[in-house]
Amino acid sequence: MAPSSADLPHQAEQSIHPANSKEPDVFHDAKAATEAEHMTTPLQGFKKYPKAVAWSILVTMAVVMDGYDESLIKSLFAQKAFRRRFGEPTPGGGYQLTPAWQSGTANASVIGIMIGMCFNGYVRERFGMRKTMLTACFVLTGLIFILVFAQSVAMLLVGELLCGICWGIFHATAPIYASEVCPTVLRGYLTTFINLGAVFGHLIAAIVLKATQTMTGRWAYDLPFSLQWVWPVILVVGLIFCPESPWWLVRTGRLEEAEKTLKRLTSGEGTHEAVALMVRTTEEEKLLGGSSYWDCFKGSNLRRTEIAFAVWSIQAFSGLPMSAYNTYFFEQAGLSDSSAFSMSIGNSCMGIAGTILSWFLLTWFGRRTIFIGGLVTMCFILFIIGFVSLAPSSNDSAAWAQAVMLLIWVFTYDLTVGPVAWCVASEVSATQTRAKTIAVGRTGSYIINIIFNVATPYMLNPTAANWKGKTGFFFGGTCALSLVWTFFRLPEFKGRTYEELNILFWKKVPARKFKSTSVDAYSEESNNAPAV
Repeated sequence: MAPSSADLPHQAEQSIHPANSKEPDVFHDAKAATEAEHMTTPLQGFKKYPKAVAWSILVTMAVVMDGYDESLIKSLFAQKAFRRRFGEPTPGGGYQLTPAWQSGTANASVIGIMIGMCFNGYVRERFGMRKTMLTACFVLTGLIFILVFAQSVAMLLVGELLCGICWGIFHATAPIYASEVCPTVLRGYLTTFINLGAVFGHLIAAIVLKATQTMTGRWAYDLPFSLQWVWPVILVVGLIFCPESPWWLVRTGRLEEAEKTLKRLTSGEGTHEAVALMVRTTEEEKLLGGSSYWDCFKGSNLRRTEIAFAVWSIQAFSGLPMSAYNTYFFEQAGLSDSSAFSMSIGNSCMGIAGTILSWFLLTWFGRRTIFIGGLVTMCFILFIIGFVSLAPSSNDSAAWAQAVMLLIWVFTYDLTVGPVAWCVASEVSATQTRAKTIAVGRTGSYIINIIFNVATPYMLNPTAANWKGKTGFFFGGTCALSLVWTFFRLPEFKGRTYEELNILFWKKVPARKFKSTSVDAYSEESNNAPAV
């Protein structure tokens, strides 16, 4: 029978340093580290952990590749040269990829990412972040050849699938590393930076496609694919010198290395106490269960897995699939090809601005407040798009109104739900099961994305449902359902150490009471910890 939450601190303390041990006083060191975490302001955190911030940003830049390809392949559906090479003639003239091939190529990388994330759950815990990321970079460099020299849409699909496996590894590693190398006060900023990396990838893709829009040969689409070779080179150079995650080193019993790594990541103060807190938290979690995929669905971990899955899935339910096809959406709404590609650049710029401003919101508001506010606003915008689309297709003002409202939606999404979902999913899991909880949550959300990637082209495509802007009604409804779940199930994590979050979940505190519940991880123990 598993120990109760009240017994955990004492049992963990005995496990860490029994009475005859010569180990440091983990109890008092961990308590000092916890107090220091709560007293640290964001500015102090940046001053103390500048190297950790820099290394976290480097690892996060791997997500740029996935964001670039995600936007690229969907925006290519609107490029005439690409459609002429891989599409089929349409009755009205021109070329179009069928909705089936649009869905297939868009989903191929998603399936690959799902495989890569699940694979990462095992490999990263065994070999560490650096070796896993370096291997993925080298493999990806070879796989990009398939995309560049594809002779058919089927080859593109295979290339997207295989490259997606590597992108899945990057996708899973970035939030884990960001959440494990920084103090509590910086977790929100560095984990939401992942969203900025993805949006930055969208922007690069939009600029490249705008530049190649008038090209007629194969390089109109092969050049954008070729640019994906740049990122693995940059990453490899940085990853060779990148510090390993100190939490992973603690989980593998390499405490001295963990402390040395922390000294590389910080200004050098308080590293001993920080390692003690990691040891204490890890040992407490071991008392309640293991670190397998099955453990993600047992005990309090089940609720944590639900939250990770839900916040990422809500990104899709709130309307992201419609935005992902933004260039194609702009065309179907009635804008010219040139205006559609220009608007897609504006779409990415709005996303970057929103993500940067979200850091200011995170300073003053909790994750739950931002998430709820974002969903309410986006739901309102989506219904506006739907109602405006009821105007005749000859109404140019209505077409531009839909485009502008979609840009406002993108800004709102990247100000709230987009980045905060990464933050919540990175924080919610137990440290022992973090890699696997993120893999399960993100993989589950990708299944939702696959469904929408199949459905959205049919909604927008003029040869299928031809809903165009009326798609806003559909996503307005799913966004409203997401708001209901968020209100009842999403807790507040701001300012909590991982040990404190463990206690809140172990005690089954309701989501709406997480913020107000007082937690003292050391109150149930005497100040006289076991002798060392």
